[in-house]
Amino acid sequence: MPLSAAAPSDSALSTAQATARAVDLGPLPEWDLSDLYAGLDDPAFADDLAQAEAECRAFAESYRGRVRDLAAGTEASDNLGTAVAAYEAIEDRLGRLMSYAGLVYSGDTTDSGRAKFYGDTQERLTNAASDLLFFTLELNRIEDASIDAAAAHPPLARYRPWLEDIRREKPHQLSDEAEKLFLEKSVTGRSAWNRLFDETIASLRFPLRGEELTLEPTLNKLQDPDETVRRDAAGALSSVFRSNLRVFTLITNTLAKDKEISDRWRGFSDVSDARHLANRVERDTVEALVAAVQAAYPRLSHRYYRLKARWFGRDSLAYWDRNAPLPKVEQRTIPWAEARETVLSAYGAFSPKMAEIARRFFDGGWIDAPVRPGKAPGAFAHPTVPSAHPFVLVNYQGKPRDVMTLAHELGHGVHQVLAGPNGALMAPTPLTLAETASVFGEMLTFRRVLEATTDPVQRRAMLAAKVEDMINTVVRQIAFYSFERKVHLARREGELTAETICALWMSVQAESLGPAIRLDEGYEPYWAYIPHFIHSPFYVYAYAFGDCLVNSLYGVYQRASGDPAAEEGFVERYFALLAAGGSKPYGELLAPFGLDARDPAFWQIGLSMIEGMIAELEAMEG
Repeated sequence: MPLSAAAPSDSALSTAQATARAVDLGPLPEWDLSDLYAGLDDPAFADDLAQAEAECRAFAESYRGRVRDLAAGTEASDNLGTAVAAYEAIEDRLGRLMSYAGLVYSGDTTDSGRAKFYGDTQERLTNAASDLLFFTLELNRIEDASIDAAAAHPPLARYRPWLEDIRREKPHQLSDEAEKLFLEKSVTGRSAWNRLFDETIASLRFPLRGEELTLEPTLNKLQDPDETVRRDAAGALSSVFRSNLRVFTLITNTLAKDKEISDRWRGFSDVSDARHLANRVERDTVEALVAAVQAAYPRLSHRYYRLKARWFGRDSLAYWDRNAPLPKVEQRTIPWAEARETVLSAYGAFSPKMAEIARRFFDGGWIDAPVRPGKAPGAFAHPTVPSAHPFVLVNYQGKPRDVMTLAHELGHGVHQVLAGPNGALMAPTPLTLAETASVFGEMLTFRRVLEATTDPVQRRAMLAAKVEDMINTVVRQIAFYSFERKVHLARREGELTAETICALWMSVQAESLGPAIRLDEGYEPYWAYIPHFIHSPFYVYAYAFGDCLVNSLYGVYQRASGDPAAEEGFVERYFALLAAGGSKPYGELLAPFGLDARDPAFWQIGLSMIEGMIAELEAMEG
């Protein structure tokens, strides 16, 4: 791999390679960030940073206080179109710089040099971006009739979806000075607390059977075939989380209060309303989803975990056995090369175009796969900016779920590539649709592997693993959303103790998982490591939204399968949905498939698919 800023140290490389060899994963790719910049000391980065700062100042000098004037007269479309295009070009440059700094930091959040590079970049870009704040604020002060008239003609017509989006923010925008203060204070406020969380999580070490493991390998042990290993891993997680609860409690209290202040100033009446606005989804649509999933708890999670407990010969399972592999089922490690082929073949069977885009991630150095000390836990696909390409981070350890995670993140990556031509302002996809391609990619991969599996024991194990993943995506994420609501609402009454937060956590977990999962002592602090609560409050319902939506979408695809004309039509409509990025609302994009997420009955379609799989597993039991 060419030298890049994200290249780990020699010791980290040797650790990653040794881990891969120990479990026969084969060579694992590490991303090459040189498509963005060659390294932390790349002169091009310094030049772009200086140029971005200069462009922000120049833009402010040219347009601040004049935006309303641009909308007047016969040249309004040309004048506003030119200004928006210049704004978009600056946003792309700012995004490239911040993406690079963030990806470098993700490679090792415990490295002081990377942390400083990330922090310094964030600070300078925040200062630069403060010179741009006026633009959207002044656009929103133009009368609707004037904006509509100008956006009816090119070149401004191209940006109509973006203009409509920012105008939805109009009731919640503040004065220019207040907005600038919020932005500049974010460096020492929310962003700083986010960084403290990341660095704290990355620095944790979990003592397990003579080893000191980082978070990802320890969580991985909860899927070990040996029950005593799962139990010991759960104990190590609980002990270390509990010993750090003071920090996690302070972070949670501070960020919840920070959000309350922002919501109050901006006039949001409910703790989740800011997220719903950002997602371009109606509150009642989300409430319908939540109500449907909560009502389905007994038919889904409660029912499945009773079944799983019987497979283990028990009335109930300890919490550390919730994701345990099924007993008497051979567990094997899946090499990286096989995972790659599995995902690409599944994508290719759906559409050669989809596989071709996904293959670029493997061939272009766009994936970082090994587990390394200090590396960000979990997995993500970072879109960077339209002038570049996305990058994917996974922590691959050879489990079947790791293959599905790879399929999931590559689905995001394909989506981001297809949406890129919309430009920096309209490529980003609201969370209502952001999980569509990822969950659909997972489903394609699962179905492909399941169809090729003839052994009934392995087939049952695969189906069970998929049901567990769907429960984790739908039931568990809605429980997370309920937990967040309880925390944020309770925080409005005063600071929360660690014990209070733990009690709120246990209440939603017991309700969602049901009586067949024993939440024994030790599970109370498990809320502490979940990054979505910190980085993106109320993000989590998007997973349930996406899973139910994709179940419905996949049902349409299944009905089209076998009819070449109908199947081809579905593929074309599907790619049109992804290629739209953030340029169209989700309702308009789903209409060609005959789907309407605003209909409360819509959610039952997706939930019924999970219920059907559980029924299939019950039938296998007999």
